[in-house]
Amino acid sequence: MSSRKNNLHRNIKQSDHVQSLEKGLKVIQVFSEDHPRLTVSQASKETGINRPTVRRIMLTLESLGFATSQNGHFSLTAKALTLGYAYLSSQNVWNLSYPKMQALVKKIGESCSISVLDRTHIIYVARVPAKRIMSINIDVGTRLPAYATSMGRVLLSGLDDNILREYINEIIFEPITNQTVIDQQKFLTIIDHTRNQGFAHVENQLEQGLRSLAVPLKNQNGEMVAAINCSVHAGRVSENELLKDFLPLLRKTAEDISSDIKTHKM
Repeated sequence: MSSRKNNLHRNIKQSDHVQSLEKGLKVIQVFSEDHPRLTVSQASKETGINRPTVRRIMLTLESLGFATSQNGHFSLTAKALTLGYAYLSSQNVWNLSYPKMQALVKKIGESCSISVLDRTHIIYVARVPAKRIMSINIDVGTRLPAYATSMGRVLLSGLDDNILREYINEIIFEPITNQTVIDQQKFLTIIDHTRNQGFAHVENQLEQGLRSLAVPLKNQNGEMVAAINCSVHAGRVSENELLKDFLPLLRKTAEDISSDIKTHKM
C-alpha cells in the first residue's frame, strides 16, 4: 500500500514560526461540546498557555467577532464557522462525494463518513447519517481519537513506520471502553494487519455495541488522503454480515470517490 510520507505535522524553521498564531489557534480549538463557554482561567488550564496571553487572545477574538463574552465567560460566535468553511469550500471534492455516500447509505441503511488525520485525531469532513446509533453527536468537524476508530486505524496504516512510531510516542492511550486497545505493541500489530488487509474493522473500541468498517481513499499518486467508513450497531448487523456484505459496497464507494480525488489532484 502506498503511503503518504508527510509527517503528522510539518517541522519548519523557528524563524518562520508565528507563536502567537499557534497560541490563538490552540485557544479556539479548546472550545467544544463539553466546553462551550470558558473563563480565561479555564482556557489557560486546558491549553497550558499563561492567563495574560489567553486573556489577550480572547479579547482579540471578541473584537474580531469570533467570540463573545458574558460575566467573564467566553464562547465562540457563528463567525468561527467561517474558519472551517474555508477548508470545506477549498476542498470541493468532499462535496462531490455526498451523492456516492448517500447511495451507499440507501443500500445499507447505515451511516457513512469520511475523515482525515489531524495528528493523533481524526476530523470528520463529510458525513451522511442514517439512524443514530451512538450516544455522542457526530457531525462535520467532529474530532475523535484515531486509535479507537476504524478510520483512524486505516489512516495510521498509511503512515511510514518511523512517523507511526512518532504517533505512538505522542498519543496517550486511554480505555474509552473496557475493550479499547491501549497496549502499544498490540496496537502496532493491529495497524500492521490493517495495512496488509487494506481495511480496518473495530468493535467496542469507541463505544460499547458499535461496529465500524473503514477503507482508504487515495489520490492520483496512490497516496492515502482520507478514509471512509460505515458504522453499525452490533445488535443489528453481525460481524459476518459487515465483512461479507458491507465491505464490498464500501470498497466500491471508496473507488468511485478516489476517482474524484484523482481528478481534482488532491
